[in-house]
Amino acid sequence: MIYNRIIDWCPQTMRLNIKQVSQPCAFIGIGNRDQEMQQLNLEGKNYCTAKTLYISDSDKRKHFMLSVKMFYSNSDDTGVFLSKQIKVIFKPSRKKQSLKNADLCIASGTKVALFNRLRSQTVSTRCLHVEGGDFHANSQQWEAFYIHLLDDDESGEKFTVRDGCIRYGHHWHGTPRLVIRKVDKQLALLDADDPVSQLHKCAFYLKDTERMYLCLCQERIIQFQATPCPKEPNKDMINDGASWTIISTEKAEYTFYKGMGPVLAPVTPVSVVESLQLNGGRDIVMLELTGQNFTPNLRVGGENMLCWRWVRQPVQVPVTLVRNGRIIYSTSLTFTYTPEPGPRPHCSEAGATLCANLSQVPPNESNTNSEGSYTNASTNSTSVTSSTATVVS
Repeated sequence: MIYNRIIDWCPQTMRLNIKQVSQPCAFIGIGNRDQEMQQLNLEGKNYCTAKTLYISDSDKRKHFMLSVKMFYSNSDDTGVFLSKQIKVIFKPSRKKQSLKNADLCIASGTKVALFNRLRSQTVSTRCLHVEGGDFHANSQQWEAFYIHLLDDDESGEKFTVRDGCIRYGHHWHGTPRLVIRKVDKQLALLDADDPVSQLHKCAFYLKDTERMYLCLCQERIIQFQATPCPKEPNKDMINDGASWTIISTEKAEYTFYKGMGPVLAPVTPVSVVESLQLNGGRDIVMLELTGQNFTPNLRVGGENMLCWRWVRQPVQVPVTLVRNGRIIYSTSLTFTYTPEPGPRPHCSEAGATLCANLSQVPPNESNTNSEGSYTNASTNSTSVTSSTATVVS
């Protein structure tokens, strides 16, 4: 699933406008020279799907990455965006899984996607996603869900997550709370406890209900009431709509802004900051950024901010990266600057100048100005020369 949102800053009207004149175009591929890149149809939407990509039996790669080439219809090149590494799984294992195959197991705290496929027909595939705060399913959109392992007695809004692989019978944090169960031929197994594996079929029982399961009905998500199996009391009978296929997924998200207008060079590779660490203190403080696609022409951008020392009000500064002074890569990270304490003088330099000017005014017309001392919280541009950058502030 490719999501695309393009916004231009219009200086004449000082407002945000969606780009209309030149439409974005996109092609997607899997890095195989024998397979041409396929065009993605945005159709005026901010998302699109690629349904015909495949790995052939002759392709022996165990991992690959999606590559999306984007440009405008006026031939302006945006660049090539890469996904995270994708593991090739040729078919789901029917054997009982063990922790020895950890790379095939679903781990707690990871992202998964769920889809329903009636009678194993590709055209009937419906993917689960959230819209307007409710679950929906259709063939055009899908969404990544975090799956967290909980203790059996967890309840309420606050909860503690557990590490390890997700097993059948474990509680999954969702809205509402769900219990994941193994599916075998329209039967939900109540006592299965082996690890959940990639491309397994599973059902989601709504905790503390009378055999209610998360179920697809056309494109709506409903609660389906299962019936106990007459011959085997440890199994529930469900329909095809309550059987979901689970697969691990990842999301690659890139944010950039052409701060000085259009540029000739592509914006890729996009610089990504993954973590920030504060080192030192007092007079020398260093911020160490760790990420990907750092280049010598990359700088940490920012501005000077006025900080009153006698107030000691913390200032939160966003971390942004700037390439060649034109392309801005925003991050979700910030650092907090707290000014060193200082006395509040009766008259600052500006106040002293004002006092000197007012000293020539008759006493009955004089006025005094009292301001506090200040210091600059500076995030001026600093060179980034490697994948681990050091910023001195």
